[in-house]
Amino acid sequence: SYLMHQNVTALDYVIATHPDADHIGGLDVVITKFDCGTIFMTDDEKDTATYRDVIDAMDYRGYRKTAPVVGNSYALGGAAFTIVGPTKLGVDSNGNSIAILLQHGNNRFYFEGDAEEQEEADILSTGIDISADVYKTGHHGSKTSTSDALLAAVSPQYAVISVGEGNKYGHPNAETLNKLRADGVSIFRTDEQGTIVAVSDGTMITWDQEPCNDYTPGEKEDQSTQTQKAEAENSSSSGTNAGKS
Repeated sequence: SYLMHQNVTALDYVIATHPDADHIGGLDVVITKFDCGTIFMTDDEKDTATYRDVIDAMDYRGYRKTAPVVGNSYALGGAAFTIVGPTKLGVDSNGNSIAILLQHGNNRFYFEGDAEEQEEADILSTGIDISADVYKTGHHGSKTSTSDALLAAVSPQYAVISVGEGNKYGHPNAETLNKLRADGVSIFRTDEQGTIVAVSDGTMITWDQEPCNDYTPGEKEDQSTQTQKAEAENSSSSGTNAGKS
């Protein structure tokens, strides 16, 4: 719906960072509804309905996945992006995330999906310059990402934390937030600010809102709270179904 609101009818590139549901859920709809050019996916697969839906949508449209190759660059209008990870595939999907460095003029943006410290180290070992104005924080601000070495290499002015409100994992983590605050990085958070838009003219980056600069960590729910919520949702669902019948 967001793409349609922006009058987008085709996508030059689609990047499925890794096969976890919170990263490719809904991608089958995008692939079905929009004309897609290059679709980047690794060979990391998952035996889930979400993953199979994406593959089925690609088959339906006659699309084939393109494997990311570290160091390859692709033009995107007046900008270009370079694949910087993963350098290899492991057993953990997060560590297989496709990471890119996008440059438009003098403005640079670094995205790493759910890459964790090992993949971050692998990315740094390539020698590719990943310094950027904007860092989309790895793994929703988890403590398993944003290593000291990675943050020093990116040295961002801004960080965007894509994270669900009230998520059960306690993202973003206090350790990661403290690192960002100590480095004077201004932060945006989707759990507090919703959709966040950055616009680059090649010289300046403008935002649709001011940074929230809220370094308060997420609160991890205990098991009893999760159980209570699940029971409440089940009860509500049963009541709705009974009303319909």
